[in-house]
Amino acid sequence: MKHRVTIGGVFPLERGGTLTDVEVEVRTWGRHAPVATLICHALTGDANADDWWNGLFGKGKAFDPTRSFIVSMNVLGGLSGTTGPTSPAPDGSKAYGPAFPTITIRDMVRVQRQVLDQLGVQRLALVIGGSMGGMQVLEWAAMYPEVVESMVPIGVGSEQSPWAVALSETQRSAITTDPQFQDGWYGLDGDGPRSGLSTARMIAMTSYRSPAEFSRRFGRSADASGFAVQSYLRYQGTKFVDRFDANTYLTLLAAMDSHDLGRGRGPTEAILKRIDVPGVIVGISTDMLYPVAETRALAAALPRCRFAVLDSMHGHDGFLIDTDQLNDLVLSSRESSRSITSSGHGAAWA
Repeated sequence: MKHRVTIGGVFPLERGGTLTDVEVEVRTWGRHAPVATLICHALTGDANADDWWNGLFGKGKAFDPTRSFIVSMNVLGGLSGTTGPTSPAPDGSKAYGPAFPTITIRDMVRVQRQVLDQLGVQRLALVIGGSMGGMQVLEWAAMYPEVVESMVPIGVGSEQSPWAVALSETQRSAITTDPQFQDGWYGLDGDGPRSGLSTARMIAMTSYRSPAEFSRRFGRSADASGFAVQSYLRYQGTKFVDRFDANTYLTLLAAMDSHDLGRGRGPTEAILKRIDVPGVIVGISTDMLYPVAETRALAAALPRCRFAVLDSMHGHDGFLIDTDQLNDLVLSSRESSRSITSSGHGAAWA
């Protein structure tokens, strides 16, 4: 079921500035209940989790609407109905565009909390998500541990690494230095090739996949237009600009770069030790964006979490592709969480 939820009044943002009457596009599955599963989406995802994570939905699977109330929503700053750069500006003249304020992962989670309050959800049996979704999961555990019963962050560390920030910057530069991107606009009609946004997507795709996959899938095959891998990346870039907005992309990249569980709270190691939520931290064996060493270190620092590896040749995107294996990991995570003796919840940090 689709819902449009409005958070009325002024919504203050962590980095300064405010939004008014924030609208959020929400999807739910199953019968409304005070206990729910929350699915958090990645950078270019949306609330339609049954589309991009279809392999985890169904009877007896990780997301079974006959047994659980399941919620997903478009993030703050995103597309598809939630307040973001493509939303009408307060004066009603045009979209926010580059004037949209800076947001963080914590802002996203605060919006989600208020939406769940309106839906009557009091506790979360599971919070799960990969990549940017995993960042939201971790902030849920840090900010609202009294609400979260278990968590599964996938392909993410305790903070955005310098490597990941560097990759974000190359994508940001591709967009902002594009001559077509004039005064921070491509235009609301999306006219023109928008080569900067296309290039940003090509850069991202190389970090989302693995050398092994590209070697097996493309090899050295070529045609008159060049190597097959070049054609693949050009196709991905062209397809992306038809469905996404440049300012939204820049907004969400900046939010991901803000990810740091220790920011403003104290030493990261000490903060992680205080996150008293059980769960499974999932690393992806060929992930170059968030390597296994990074996800393993996160799991080791969280007192009530274990570590699992999703064995995939598809790189960071493995959590969206190898869904049968991931489904088994999520189901096992629920059993392991139930087996952990509850020791209460730690304090919440805003």
